[in-house]
Amino acid sequence: MRGVNRVMLIGNLGKDPDVQHLEGNIAVAKFPLATTETYKDRSGKLVSQTEWHTVVLWRGLAELAQKYLHKGSLIYVEGRLRTRSWEDKEGNKKFATEVVGDNLIMLDKRGDGHAPNGGSEGLEGYTGDDAPPLADPGESLPF
Repeated sequence: MRGVNRVMLIGNLGKDPDVQHLEGNIAVAKFPLATTETYKDRSGKLVSQTEWHTVVLWRGLAELAQKYLHKGSLIYVEGRLRTRSWEDKEGNKKFATEVVGDNLIMLDKRGDGHAPNGGSEGLEGYTGDDAPPLADPGESLPF
């Protein structure tokens, strides 16, 4: 049986996307995404719990992120989990789990001034079909 590695998140960017261009002018964007769940505890008090996720976008999605996303942007991102490992300068093994996005929908309300014509129409549903295949988990991103 084949496995399934699928992630769907709706959240807000914690900072502007960090976009770099690799050899061959391949764009890669990386940013933190906050997802917040709210629930009532036993006493009826509202409790919010925020999780932070690292999102990586490649090529066309990275360029879209650079052009239209900013700190606080509300987005839907769909992709897969990828865990990388490396050794730091002291020889300690480090791990990072990231969401490699292959579909992005901008959810900011119209008229926020960040999308063309003051809205998000025409920008939804971008996919990362041109994203490179997953490489060896030991491969590191340039940032």
